[in-house]
Amino acid sequence: MGRTRKGREISGWLVVDKPAGVTSTAVVNKVKWALSAQKAGHAGTLDPDATGVLAVALGEATKTIPYITDALKCYRFRVVLGAATETDDASGRVIATSTLRPTDAQIEAALGAFRGEILQVPPQYSAVKVDGERAYDLAREGEVMDLAARPLWVERLVMLGRPDADHVDLEMVCGKGGYVRSIARDLGQVLGCLGHVEWLRREWSGPFEAGQGVSLEVIDAEAKTDALDARLLPLELGLQDLPEFRATPEGAVRLRNGNPGQVIGHADWGTEGWASLNGLAVAVGHYRGGELHPSRVFVR
Repeated sequence: MGRTRKGREISGWLVVDKPAGVTSTAVVNKVKWALSAQKAGHAGTLDPDATGVLAVALGEATKTIPYITDALKCYRFRVVLGAATETDDASGRVIATSTLRPTDAQIEAALGAFRGEILQVPPQYSAVKVDGERAYDLAREGEVMDLAARPLWVERLVMLGRPDADHVDLEMVCGKGGYVRSIARDLGQVLGCLGHVEWLRREWSGPFEAGQGVSLEVIDAEAKTDALDARLLPLELGLQDLPEFRATPEGAVRLRNGNPGQVIGHADWGTEGWASLNGLAVAVGHYRGGELHPSRVFVR
């Protein structure tokens, strides 16, 4: 006999404005508790010291997480020039220093190498797996790893300001898997002055913006109430980067049963998209000759 899940069958997105000093997992757990939800997850980890958009998916919305994870994201951050740390951010021990300070023009010129399709080596203190173990666990044990470089698309990287000679504020828009700490570390190395992240804020992630974000204080105050329920955004927002096809009523029935269903619309053979009925998502799948072949079905 299967174990009965605790909690409500509630679906949607709650955008949290994560504060510094708390893990992404802790935020998800708080949201899950506050909404008495059966299932919850997030679309893209933020480091404990980072702030900003953490999009938490509830229930059936968790099936759309991969599409938000793959979407572009915007970060604003401050780089400390003149020092490298073991974690590539301000929480780590300083391991090297430099008295060299680049000019604004030198920084602007260096940023060009970090735009477009680049290769990026993750920080030693990261969640990358090495022989089945997390890199940060191995790093805490004193092990230095030769982590492989990974491709990253950087749509935009610009200098926002220079508070003083020791700091520079940047904004980056990038794709999946970007490490802002690596950008700060590598920029410092290119400039010859070393560098690390002082603070970091995610301004938006896919369709979700910081202005929509709910604070942990509000979540605590509205926990277990209709007021917090009313803050949920529809799961369909997680699919906005995919083409939408309108299912026929008969097609929707077939799709909900996991079978190919007729949809209205046209796309190239094999295009991934989602089917809707009366504006609500029915399934995600691939378009083939007037039908959507489902890979994910939403239970509503």
